[in-house]
This record gives sequence, C-alpha cells and structure tokens, in this order.
Amino acid sequence: MDVQHRRLSPRPHQNPTNAGNPAKPAAIVDTRPLSDLDTVVLPRVPAMVPVHPAQARRSRRWELRYQLSLLCADFAVGLGAGWLAFHVRFAELTAYTRIYMILSCLLPFALVGVLALARAYDKRFLYVGTEEYDRVLRGGLALIAGIAIVSYALELPTARTYVLMALPAATATLIVVRFLLRKRLHRGRARGEFLRRVIVVGHELAVVAMTRQLRRERFHGMDVVGACLPADGDGQVGLPVFGTFDEVPEAVSRAAADTVIVLGCPELDGDRLRRLAWRLEGDDIDLIVASALVDVAGGRTTLRPLDGLPMLHVEHPRLAGGSRVVKNLVDRGGALLLVGLLWPLFAYIAWRIRRDSPGPVLFRQVRVGRDGREFRIYKFRTMHVDAEARLSELRHLNEHDGVLFKIRDDPRVTSVGQWLRRFSLDELPQLFNVVAGQMSLVGPRPPLPQEVAMYHDDVLRRLAVKPGMTGLWQVSGRADLSWEEAVRLDLRYVENWSLSMDVVILLRTLTAVVRSSGAY
Repeated sequence: MDVQHRRLSPRPHQNPTNAGNPAKPAAIVDTRPLSDLDTVVLPRVPAMVPVHPAQARRSRRWELRYQLSLLCADFAVGLGAGWLAFHVRFAELTAYTRIYMILSCLLPFALVGVLALARAYDKRFLYVGTEEYDRVLRGGLALIAGIAIVSYALELPTARTYVLMALPAATATLIVVRFLLRKRLHRGRARGEFLRRVIVVGHELAVVAMTRQLRRERFHGMDVVGACLPADGDGQVGLPVFGTFDEVPEAVSRAAADTVIVLGCPELDGDRLRRLAWRLEGDDIDLIVASALVDVAGGRTTLRPLDGLPMLHVEHPRLAGGSRVVKNLVDRGGALLLVGLLWPLFAYIAWRIRRDSPGPVLFRQVRVGRDGREFRIYKFRTMHVDAEARLSELRHLNEHDGVLFKIRDDPRVTSVGQWLRRFSLDELPQLFNVVAGQMSLVGPRPPLPQEVAMYHDDVLRRLAVKPGMTGLWQVSGRADLSWEEAVRLDLRYVENWSLSMDVVILLRTLTAVVRSSGAY
C-alpha cells in the first residue's frame, strides 16, 4: 500500500466496532523507529485503563524534594561562607568581632531570604536553562548592595574585607552547588527518573519533530507518552494516539500525564487554547505552548499589549554594547589567570610532545573569526608533521556529515595526541588567542576558511561573534553531533548569549572533558 492510497483510507486508529462514535478512537502504539513511520500502518491496541491525575501528581513529589535540597544547600553555603570570612578576616573572637560572629550566623538566613525574593526557588526557573543562575547572581548582588547602602546610611563601621569576602564567595559557591545538583538530576533523568509524562498536541509532522527533540535531550525531563492529533490526520506518529484536539483532558487522564505541550496549528486558536487551559487547571496539569521561535531565549521575548491584544515582541540579540565589553574583559582576564595557573601543565605537555615524535610543539592553522576575519589559531600538535599531506588519501574515510572532517581512529594522530584529544588538552594554547582578542572562552567553533566557503546564508550567522574555546556544541556531544545539530546549537548561542550562559557552558565543559565523550 503506497502512501497516497493509505491517506485516502479510513484512519488506522479508528475502531470499526464503534462506528457510531468515530470521535473516540482506541489508543494505538508503534514501537518502530520514527524514521520508518511513513511506510507502515500502525496497529491497534486496547484502550488504556483510566488513571486519576492524582496518581500522576504523586509521582512529582520529587520536585518538592528537589526544592528542599536547594534550600538546605543554600543555607549550608551561607553558613560556610560566613564562617570562612570570619576566621580569615578576624581569626579570633573578641568584643569587637562578636558582632561579626552574629552576622556570620545570620548570613544564611539573609541569603536564603534574598534568593526567595529573587524567585530562585520557583520551579519554572529550575532544572534547565540559565534563568536560575541569573536569579542567584541577582540575589547575591542585591545582598551586597543592600549591606553597603545600610552601612553607609547608618554610618556603621562595617569591615569591607569581611563583606567582600563572604558574599561573593557565597554567590559563586551557590552557582556551583546548584549546577552540581542539577547535573545529578539530569543523570537521574537519563535513567528514566524524575520525568514528566507529556501529551503532545499538534499535527503529525510537528509531533514527530518535537518527540525526536525531547527524546534526544532527555535532561529536559519530558517523557512523551502520547499524542492528540487532528480529526482528519493519518495517525502516523509512532506514539499512542489518545484522540483529537477536543479530547485532550480525557487523554491526560487516560495516560496519567501531568504536562500538555501544544504545538503551533491553526485549529488551536486563542479561544480554544483558553478553554483548554480552563479544563486542565482543576487537575494541576502544566500547559506548555511551543512557540515557533524555538531558538529564541525568553529574555528576548516579552508580551506587550497593543490595542488590548497581547503581542509577543522579540528583541534583537546583543551582539555589541556594554555587555559585550564585559564579556571581553572577562575573557581576557580569565585567560590570563588560567595561563598563570596552568604554565606547569604547558611545560609538561610540551616535553611529552617532544619525546613522542619529531616536529614542533605547537600546531598553527588559519581559522575564521568574527565578521569573517582570519587569524592563526594555536594548538598543541597531536598529529605527525605530514598530516596535512595525507588528508587527501583519507578523505573517503570521513565519519562526519556536513563540511567537517572527522575520523574516530585517525592514523595521523600520535600516541600523546590521543591522550591530549581525549581530555581536550590540545586546545589550551588557544588561551593566547583569547588574550589577543581573537577568540572568546565561550563561543561557536572556529571554522576553517574552506568550511566557511561552503556555508549557506544561515550558517554565516555563526561569524557574528568571536569563536570560542568551548561552546554549546562541545558540551552537547562534540564530534558525536551531526553537522546540522552543531550549527543549530551555535546559532542558538549567537542569538541568546548571556554571561550566565557562558558560566553554565564552562561548568558543563568540565564534565564533558572528564567524560571525554565525542572527543576524537
């Protein structure tokens, strides 16, 4: 049966014994890969036993436990920062320092209170994204500013060293601790724990695309358990189909779902979407509307009323201005600091390369930077000196799609080079490129000129910012990603850059390097 003939046939999920009520289809399921959905008709299975939504809510108690763990961690960090600052600044307890001992005991309460006011415990900002870290940073800065203003207004003899030591240390530690707690949550989600049961509502192609995305990025915590499709659709989505757009609440109950994702489609206009929200609010079901602006961060989108109608305004990305000046200062300062700390490692790697194979320690290559300007990048040499000459004879072994050239077991790589690549230590000399202002610590991958020559218009957008030593594609799979996925991640970074995103990527880089996934 070809595709055209099947689309004219009755819907494959319609129950022929219930012809008098065609709007109540039986649930269907398909265990085949999503790539095969356009060739085989899906079988029918018996309808699921209805499950009360309260059972799904009980499975979400982990959210309360996670928020409590954040609260306890923040309190412990505040207590530790206060104790450390007191003992480093004053060393001993006297009549003068007793007030600072009291302040150290009150610091965790003040810190937790400020974070609560900054909504750093709101579940909407937890689990994924950078908004949580933004709110922690704002809370820490607000506490520092508040103490400074109160001390100045009341002319209190506050020790500036104590304040500047305790609060910045607490804020930085809070971000690291929350990052570690989130990574533990993501590992649990990779094992199938702490997941939300999701019903996707939309047309077939959009449902398939969204399902693939959520299954590929499990750390989002969305487990797609079924779909609701238009009444005239063919049902080819590889998921249980629980009905049409009018049966979403019943589908939620039958699938024990706790989240509904509505994809863009003309049938679900404002009025129908509002009525759907009313029907779901009684059971505390999360309703998510997937915007077509999937790669535009929330910070760039705002709802503004226009003649009584809510309009979604999209701001332009911040490619210049004061925030970019701050990024440049942080990049260069951080690179100088790392060079000062890592110079013994530089010397050891250079010695190992010299002993392993003849040739220079550093590998120099022309790359393309911001606005298409070329520069010379520095890396520790990981290949034999004739690697470029042997490239043509190995071109047919390329294991990467798109314009990149990658071979998992490249014969040109030296024994020391394999070790350097595994932990990305060959990238360390790029710190000098960062100091020179040619690269950033975080940004898109620096491409070769011949790669740029093959870019189409959309991919050229990657050149709007400086390339980085690490980036979203490196921490999301590195060489294991497809070319299209790597480009999508780089464009997402260009469009939605923020300092907090850079901090998160740097932290994720450490874990990606330790795992050495996709490094070859």
